Amino acid sequence: MKIALIHYHLHRGGVTSVVYNQAKALVEGGDEVLLITGDEPPADCPFPGVLVKALQYDRAAAPETLGREPEERARNLAESLIRVMEAHWGTPADIVHVHNPLIQKNAALVPALNILTKQGLRFLLQNHDLAEDFRPDVYVAHGEYPENCHYAVINSRDYSFLHRAGLKPEGLHLLPNEVFPLDAEAGLERTRYLYPVRAIKRKNIGEALLLSLFIPQGKTVAITLPPNSEKDDRIYRFWVDLATELNLPVEFEISAADTFSRIIGSSCCVITTSVKEGFGFSFLEPWTAGRAVIGRRIYVCKDFEEAGVRFDSLYSSIDIPMVYISQTMLRKKMDHAIAGIYESFGLEPPPYIIKRLNDEFFSREELDFGRMDEESQEYIIRTMMSNEAVFRDIAEANPFLAGLAAWRPDEALISRNREVISKAYGREAAIKKIRDVYQAVYTTPVVHKISKTMLLELYLDPLRLSLVEVGNE
Repeated sequence: MKIALIHYHLHRGGVTSVVYNQAKALVEGGDEVLLITGDEPPADCPFPGVLVKALQYDRAAAPETLGREPEERARNLAESLIRVMEAHWGTPADIVHVHNPLIQKNAALVPALNILTKQGLRFLLQNHDLAEDFRPDVYVAHGEYPENCHYAVINSRDYSFLHRAGLKPEGLHLLPNEVFPLDAEAGLERTRYLYPVRAIKRKNIGEALLLSLFIPQGKTVAITLPPNSEKDDRIYRFWVDLATELNLPVEFEISAADTFSRIIGSSCCVITTSVKEGFGFSFLEPWTAGRAVIGRRIYVCKDFEEAGVRFDSLYSSIDIPMVYISQTMLRKKMDHAIAGIYESFGLEPPPYIIKRLNDEFFSREELDFGRMDEESQEYIIRTMMSNEAVFRDIAEANPFLAGLAAWRPDEALISRNREVISKAYGREAAIKKIRDVYQAVYTTPVVHKISKTMLLELYLDPLRLSLVEVGNE
């Protein structure tokens, strides 16, 4: 098959890695691949690549290009995509596989895809992120998403939401990412509870600091990378300053001074406190390096458990008794956050949403630490450190915390999970899955469309709201 893989750019990052891995798997299987990108393909790109400037992020595009009428920009992009495929093969691709098309990094892309779907091209639109998932900055506010083409997602929650919003199972595919084994240097002292992330807001860094209060003396929680945006950096510095002030056993930016194989070699386990992931590499990769994963369970874990991976050291929440929380202040923050989210999407929150939100948060005796804002999390950490009775009370309410000092890795489980992950998410499984999806795209026409209203309602469910993800904007 002739496969065109399309993405806005090929800069280093998660989606680019997926594009390269898919291309490598396809080429090894005998397919012809063309990478189409909005920025100049890197000189070391190992696959045929071509530049289509009309595919650039809007903020990177030339002002005179952005000044064109939207319809003209869309036609220009559609024509350019056809032109480069025909220049390369003499015909359009058998499958046009577009990555992250529904996030508006380029306002011309969705209308261009609408033009091309009507011309009979076979599309697979793979979504690593959905703008409706609390990302109004890249939401396509006007116009419909492409109809009557195949879609793919990387986790079952997104699959469920897109199906409920109108996509039929024969045209909607779960396409998990390939997982590559990590190396851990042997012989190093294993003293770190490693959190190998870029410390952005949704990684819930305050909870990692909370865990540091319960680990054995002489060990540390170690965070690898700082954020690379001003918004996230402000919150990150807040946590760095608190850890320094309270002398918490937490290391920051450890990737600056060592290789990753040595860093993971110095770990006794890998932790995760993130409240949201796209695919969830952090729940799989550590096992391949002989390290167990402990920490917060989120929705992506369901997919991995169905594939056979076992998580014996995850918690679903850290319950903080409401007596330690300023309910009046937190209620104001919740109401402000949900109103701000709806406003950012150009909507007003229905009255029942506010009631549902308040019922969810304030009708119980405890609140999950991961749903609080950073200021409330800081207060809890300070209170626990200054009041032994509070520390004891919270530990008793959360068996995971109480047992963390005595936690030891289960080597048999590590070995078992490593084998399961290799079989379910390795190269052979990845090739089979993408070939099965392409066969469906090539042979099975579909008639369906996404209800954008329904999709937005599904993602903006207040029961999913975490202030550590969306607050403080």
